[in-house]
Amino acid sequence: MSDALVLDAAAQDLLFREARTANTFTDEPVSDEQIQAIYDLVKFGPTAFNQQPLRIVLVRSAEARERLVGHMADGNKAKTATAPLVAVVAADHEFHEELPAQFPAFPQAKDLFFTERPVREASSSFNAALQVGYFVVGIRAAGLAAGPMTGFDAAGINKDFFPDGDHSVLAVINIGKPGEDAWYPRNPRLTFDEAVTTV
Repeated sequence: MSDALVLDAAAQDLLFREARTANTFTDEPVSDEQIQAIYDLVKFGPTAFNQQPLRIVLVRSAEARERLVGHMADGNKAKTATAPLVAVVAADHEFHEELPAQFPAFPQAKDLFFTERPVREASSSFNAALQVGYFVVGIRAAGLAAGPMTGFDAAGINKDFFPDGDHSVLAVINIGKPGEDAWYPRNPRLTFDEAVTTV
């Protein structure tokens, strides 16, 4: 069925079929230029009302890395400590402050976002999670491996890295070139017939 796609087979393998969650990395650095190129590609992924609530904190200093590792689950500490780059990705619940003054579609939605914090939180969490998926695929498109994780003390990370209370961590992503024994055995995926129905 891969012939039914416009993307060639090599790109399909790079982004999906052969891409894996990495658990070890080489010491080859990940540059700011690489991360900016990734972001500049994946920022075009759709979000509701173009709200773009994803915020990314690149953890580069030894001091910040040590603080982050302290919040990770035991099984995630070592790989987070040694990955070339770690990104803390979060939803900005005050994303509406970045919306354009002339909101082009659904002006009532902007009014709702400005007045209803629970609506903003639900919307930003969902849409930022979409953007996390785009970000992971973008990392793969750069020839790097991503190790996204949700095993951490979220309250601790929020307090430490987002003390304003307006952001919620969604994932921590280790980024780099895969190292030795980087992959766990691949778990099975649902087939088309198991996951898709037609009505």
